[in-house]
Amino acid sequence: MVHNCLKTIRNYLLPPICVTCGQEAEGALDLCQGCLSAMPYLGQACRQCALPLAESGVCGSCLKVPPPFEQAFSLFRYTHPVDHLIQQLKFNRRLVNARLLGALMAESLQQQEQRLPDLIVPVPLHRRRLQTRGYNQAVELARPVSKLLGVPLEFSCCHRTRETAVQSDLPAKQRRSNIKGAFEVGGVLSGKHVAVIDDVMTTGNTVTELAQVMRDSGVQKVDIWVCARVP
Repeated sequence: MVHNCLKTIRNYLLPPICVTCGQEAEGALDLCQGCLSAMPYLGQACRQCALPLAESGVCGSCLKVPPPFEQAFSLFRYTHPVDHLIQQLKFNRRLVNARLLGALMAESLQQQEQRLPDLIVPVPLHRRRLQTRGYNQAVELARPVSKLLGVPLEFSCCHRTRETAVQSDLPAKQRRSNIKGAFEVGGVLSGKHVAVIDDVMTTGNTVTELAQVMRDSGVQKVDIWVCARVP
């Protein structure tokens, strides 16, 4: 009760500000109602890889070569203002954006008629990149998702075995070879249903490689949860 009173007083004296337009935000999110309504929600997409489609179904690529994960969820298209919010999170230490985006992801996932996973696992950064950045944006996104869904967060069992080039800096053809063999997974995940969480899915090579390593190590089922999908 005391915590709620202090929170009410704080919001009265320092009302939350919308992270996209700077106006006063509404409710518990750092977003006003107008900007929330204008967010680029994904809509119809492939059930397996979340690639935007004209109608629900499975895309040609997934039909031809089924991925090692069961399904992929993405809340948004990677376009304005979500792309800006994610870039600020990754490169400008705007961790408040992770709280907002993670809460929106959790709200949408709660509405899905799907069994929740046993564990949430963020895509790991290599230790050198983690030291440089100071945090892993996938972990920061996963924290509010884990808390709001009540699903445990596990980030000690999965590691990058080598430092890779930044995927977004590479042409599509080089991304698969760049990430090949870059992950190692501990046995604690064996037999579990796991949701891998990341900020953006572009070609899907990163989450595909990690999901394959997980399946090879005995993980029963892998889902992919991302904030945004590149069309």
